[in-house]
Amino acid sequence: MNYLKTILLLTCMTLLLIWVGGMIGGQQGALFAFIFSLIMNLSAYWFSDKLVLAMYRAKPVTESQAPQIYRMVKEITQTAHLPMPKIYIIPQNAANAFATGRNPQHAAVAVTEGIMNLLTDDELKGVLAHELGHVKNRDILIGSIVAAVAGAIMMLANMARWAAMFGGYSRDRGRNQGGSNIIGLLAVTILAPIAALLIQMAISRSREYLADETGAKFIHTGLPLAGALKKLEAQAKYKPLQANPQSAHMFIVNPLSGQSLLNLFSTHPPIKSRIEKLERLSL
Repeated sequence: MNYLKTILLLTCMTLLLIWVGGMIGGQQGALFAFIFSLIMNLSAYWFSDKLVLAMYRAKPVTESQAPQIYRMVKEITQTAHLPMPKIYIIPQNAANAFATGRNPQHAAVAVTEGIMNLLTDDELKGVLAHELGHVKNRDILIGSIVAAVAGAIMMLANMARWAAMFGGYSRDRGRNQGGSNIIGLLAVTILAPIAALLIQMAISRSREYLADETGAKFIHTGLPLAGALKKLEAQAKYKPLQANPQSAHMFIVNPLSGQSLLNLFSTHPPIKSRIEKLERLSL
């Protein structure tokens, strides 16, 4: 269902791009915006591991420095038939983790010092399985494609804003037609970015559910991750991670969850819903 939901949402976002492009600059305008956004986001995708790891001052560790993490990751990768990723430790007391890398051959898993102190071995293994689920499902690539399409829509919406201000009304076309053009352009300017953001967030939530499911299959149970999510949610309320909002979607729990966010605009599904699904997988 999560695979089908992702395909459906990607189709909706593509259709939204085509519609907005047709409203503003026709097919050529939509194609230009998409290619420009794709180049920007694929560049970020190619170097995403280096950028985000540097952002959080993550330090690479060897097997002798972190034998517990290495042992767990090695067991999971052997079960999942994945290459061994690089492992990093983030020097923060807040408990969280993320995976990055453009493909399974260039993957990295990062955990905070806080998560290693908070969770039991089984719970930590559940978290690592979830992150390797993202690697297996190539969620970094999917997120980059979604960001490229959303970026193109935002760019076209900005074009619509300028068109409404300076070119939306033409005396030669008549007052009524000019007014209709302005209303149409303003509608695109306001509604298209909101729709793109909602679709982007929905895809992100769908991939989190899928990573939960994939990780549970790797270790043959969802209960350790369910227990970890309970602890992580409780700690995030009083000890949030110092995170950049642009990379918040990468973490296993929303590092900004201390703030009030509507579910529709959240990058993560509700923890309660994730736990219920994981517990059902273990029945």
